Amino acid sequence: MITDPITIRIGHGVELHHHQGQREAARDLFAQIWDDIGGERGDPLHICVLAHAMADVQDDVHQELMWDLRALAAADLLTDERVAQAGVTLPVAGLYPSLHLNLSECYRKLGDLESAREHLQRAQATIGALGDDGYAQLIKGGLERLTAQLAPPST
Repeated sequence: MITDPITIRIGHGVELHHHQGQREAARDLFAQIWDDIGGERGDPLHICVLAHAMADVQDDVHQELMWDLRALAAADLLTDERVAQAGVTLPVAGLYPSLHLNLSECYRKLGDLESAREHLQRAQATIGALGDDGYAQLIKGGLERLTAQLAPPST
C-alpha cells in the first residue's frame, strides 16, 4: 500500500484524469505538486511518478514527450529501497515497461518511427519485471497494439 504523501496526492490526480474525466483539474493538481516538490530538484521517485502522470494530461505531444523523458531520467536514479519505502509494490525494474511504452507512443505520434521502435523494444525487454496482474495486462495490451502499429507494411 502506498504510504508516501506526495505519491498519494499524485494518485488523486490520476483518479481525476482516468476515472473522473477531469483532465484539466488533474493537470492543475500535478502542476501544484511539481511546484511543491521543487520541480527538477525534487525526490526522483516523486519526479518519476509525477512526470509519468503529467505526460498523460498534455495536449501537445512535444510536452508529453518532455514529461515522459523526465520520468525516465528520474527512474534511472531510483533504488528498489526508495520505491519500497514509499509503499510502491513494484521494483524499479517494473516501472520501465510503461515508461518505454509511453515514449514509444510519443515518438510514433511524432513520426519518429526509429525511436518509437527502439523504445518499444526496450519496453518488451523489461516486461518480465511485471507480474501477471491487471496492470501487467494493461501494459502488455499496449505493447501489442503499438507493435501492430509500428509493424512495417506488408509488401
